[in-house]
Amino acid sequence: MDIAKTLAALNNPVRRQILVWLKDRSNFPPALAEHAELEGVCVAYIQAKAELSQSTISSYMGLLKDAGLVTSERHGQWTFYARNEEAIEAAMTALTRELTKS
Repeated sequence: MDIAKTLAALNNPVRRQILVWLKDRSNFPPALAEHAELEGVCVAYIQAKAELSQSTISSYMGLLKDAGLVTSERHGQWTFYARNEEAIEAAMTALTRELTKS
């Protein structure tokens, strides 16, 4: 767990909001029938909800993925993102430990 990467990824309110949105799939439109079994959310849906450019969202998702906070899965031309709950919990635990140790 790289706390510096985690903090860098979380140092933006939109990236934090994306993580909140990803917690509940119902924050986004229903998946297409061929993607109904996937857990993640299509990057196009994230982009539309955030009302930012595709390049900005791709950059944001890359930072979140590099920090381990999300996972990605390609299906054809689409990339789907999901929260990495274990990594988020580990990051919060590591940060708490670091800030409270004597």
